[in-house]
Amino acid sequence: MDSALSDPHNGSVEAGGPTNGTTRPPSTPEGIALAYGSLLLMALLPIFFGALRSVRCARGKNASDMPETITSRDAARFPIIASCTLLGLYLFFKIFSQEYINLLLSMYFFVLGILALSHTISPFMNKFFPANFPNRQYQLLFTQGSGENKEEIINYEFDTKDLVCLGLSSIVGVWYLLRKHWIANNLFGLAFSLNGVELLHLNNVSTGCILLGGLFIYDVFWVFGTNVMVTVAKSFEAPIKLVFPQDLLEKGLEADNFAMLGLGDIVIPGIFIALLLRFDISLKKNTHTYFYTSFAAYIFGLGLTIFIMHIFKHAQPALLYLVPACIGFPVLVALAKGEVTEMFSYESSAEILPHTPRLTHFPTVSGSPASLADSMQQKLAGPRRRRPQNPSAM
Repeated sequence: MDSALSDPHNGSVEAGGPTNGTTRPPSTPEGIALAYGSLLLMALLPIFFGALRSVRCARGKNASDMPETITSRDAARFPIIASCTLLGLYLFFKIFSQEYINLLLSMYFFVLGILALSHTISPFMNKFFPANFPNRQYQLLFTQGSGENKEEIINYEFDTKDLVCLGLSSIVGVWYLLRKHWIANNLFGLAFSLNGVELLHLNNVSTGCILLGGLFIYDVFWVFGTNVMVTVAKSFEAPIKLVFPQDLLEKGLEADNFAMLGLGDIVIPGIFIALLLRFDISLKKNTHTYFYTSFAAYIFGLGLTIFIMHIFKHAQPALLYLVPACIGFPVLVALAKGEVTEMFSYESSAEILPHTPRLTHFPTVSGSPASLADSMQQKLAGPRRRRPQNPSAM
């Protein structure tokens, strides 16, 4: 089965033969081209719209609504933590029953996916509500302790419109849980990717280079040096990858010969591209030169990854091609324009994020949904600010 396989953290790609001992009819050139083209398009959507939404998110006035910022120290530790997590998952799949592990993971991503998708579609859905829609306000509050030791665990304000979005997302969640259909998987995967690009911010370009450079080594080592990444990717049943069937033209929506792309190959370069968009805005030249350059570099890098995988039929660490492209192209443009100093001295947290809290834990590559998912996984320092009633869609 020709496929692109992803790991839970980063997303390598592999092409190979059938793994279940049966022979599949070879995919047609048209089907392969459609699958790879669709994966490329799906990867671009959360990067583009997530970067735009990251600007609005960064300009929030309330510190409790700020995105989480990755510092250089966080970036240096991230590949180590990712490696430990990957190896831990590998050992879990070797020791325990794969069926029970995937059942727990399915339930976890069922809840997290609903919240992520709800947050993703909320700005778009608000445009469809009539002006006289009965919109009531609600608050979910959990505390521990009493008196001066009282501490908020969850303090989330929402309204009827949010509940409608949550209900629609729950339909997709049930569909995914019962059928594991590839369309439901992709809806969750796109939501995770967009949330990750929107809510995880690099504080400067140097931090981005450290993060991408470290994960470059991580990706190459775990793909070419061991079989750990591919083994986990094959065993891991969760919406941590985008998939598209290569036999769609022959079998329709029931097709099952998938090409795959891991979400890490979207989110990791995506947060760097989003940083360059904020850098463009800080220059106040009414141009987005570095954003479009890095966006084009991503297209080039991912296209090269797919080409190499298809030609050599061998596992490929996608960041091997994406990292040099996404860093190299914008740096060359900065050299040509004489803005290298400005690029590397730019501080996102200083110019746009004056009160951004420091990242103290490492979320999954799917990113943290901006609403209840954040509240469920960490203790918030203060109450969340109410989201505007009619946010504009990106």
